Amino acid sequence: MAKNSNRTRSKYTEEALKLIGGLIRAGRIERNWSTQELANRLDCSRASVLRIEDGHPGCEIGMVFEAASLVGIRLFDADSVRLNELRGQVESRIALLPKAVRKSTNKVNDDF
Repeated sequence: MAKNSNRTRSKYTEEALKLIGGLIRAGRIERNWSTQELANRLDCSRASVLRIEDGHPGCEIGMVFEAASLVGIRLFDADSVRLNELRGQVESRIALLPKAVRKSTNKVNDDF
């Protein structure tokens, strides 16, 4: 089945994608790399790099993060105390949540 390319996305998502794409493009240009050079470093096609830089929502997140890393954009500082705090908060929060979410199959009888 073909993917739906006309999905509705929030303005925040669209702006974030454009922002990270623009930062990657700027980092690439600052390093005097062509789109093909970045594509070679990412082991992907030139078209994929252009889609990342344009902020296309269908790009693989791993590829976007790797592109950002290669051009020197620090999305998350692995040595940061704040990152370790956030990681701990996420793990604590997940530990409190149920392992799975299931929809109830019982119909509520509210006919009193």
